[in-house]
Amino acid sequence: MTDLTSNSTFLIAGIIFITIAIIGQSKLGFIEINPGCFGRTLALLIGISSLLYALGLFNLSTVNLDFLRTSLLEQIKQSISSINDLLQGS
Repeated sequence: MTDLTSNSTFLIAGIIFITIAIIGQSKLGFIEINPGCFGRTLALLIGISSLLYALGLFNLSTVNLDFLRTSLLEQIKQSISSINDLLQGS
């Protein structure tokens, strides 16, 4: 039996999530899938990112994750300061 590599795992997961996003509500024997609008959108995003990672077009490195974390923290700090300014002014 062959071992599953991370690329093939992400490829299979991407195909499954894209299928859930496209089909939506379905019954497969004893399994019922009803993701709703948010679930279909989330499945589409997860499927696309999984396929991009499997194809090597999307790289999840620690440098990218640190950059994403710091940029999100900066955005949150700016939002909190603008909300505080708005509340102070009224």
